[in-house]
Amino acid sequence: MLQGRRELPYGVPGLRVALGEDGIAVLTLDRPEKRNALTRAMWEALPELLRRLAKEPGLRVLLVGGAGGTFSAGADIAELREVYADAATADDYHAVNVRAEEALAAFPHPTLAVLRGACVGGGCQLAVACDLRFAAPDARLGITPAKLGIVYPAVPTVRLTRLVGPARASYLLFSGELLPAATALVYGLVEEVAVDVEARALEFARTLAARSAQTQGAVKAVIAAELGGGDPQAAVAGWERASRTAPDVAEGLAAFVERRQPKF
Repeated sequence: MLQGRRELPYGVPGLRVALGEDGIAVLTLDRPEKRNALTRAMWEALPELLRRLAKEPGLRVLLVGGAGGTFSAGADIAELREVYADAATADDYHAVNVRAEEALAAFPHPTLAVLRGACVGGGCQLAVACDLRFAAPDARLGITPAKLGIVYPAVPTVRLTRLVGPARASYLLFSGELLPAATALVYGLVEEVAVDVEARALEFARTLAARSAQTQGAVKAVIAAELGGGDPQAAVAGWERASRTAPDVAEGLAAFVERRQPKF
């Protein structure tokens, strides 16, 4: 997915980010020797990295994937043993973790997780924070705090519940079992399963990049308000006002009449 994209200079160890002329950015979890296990430093870096990425000119879609044929095996267990040796340290770690998840969920453009191999624990938490998830047939998804005795934070618990429903969230969180991609599709935990998942994700990302960012931004605002207990009408009001004078509607209608692709 990185081919033909320029690497941006604000990546950090374990996180690479690149952007193509097609407006598609790729955020790669990049610790293949550790199956892309997430460290505290990676969690901590994500909000600022995403903030800077969102300001890149021409950016339209973000793909999130993992290096080396896997998405992420979850948190770095060696680090977790140190984290949970002290209550204050554990509290702080959870706060950092949740801030990273919320920053990804609030990213202003469509986000799509591209899943191969393990998508476990904190890796699955990041995938669930994306707008959409495409998986390869070999993907295995699960959230495993029950295997470690960890109390999973409220924010990702609620986000998972809203995605798959309370019974299926309970199944996943009570058991810590991993779902094969085909079952995850039935659960609504992923939207598509594709053999060449990178190619399919890029194809779909290009479709999204060709659509109206105005429409997509408004949709994200309404969904975020609904899921967060806010007022969806208030969330969309500014988008509606701006759309009355913005060029997207005129271009979209003209392109339809002229039987051509719109240039948003």
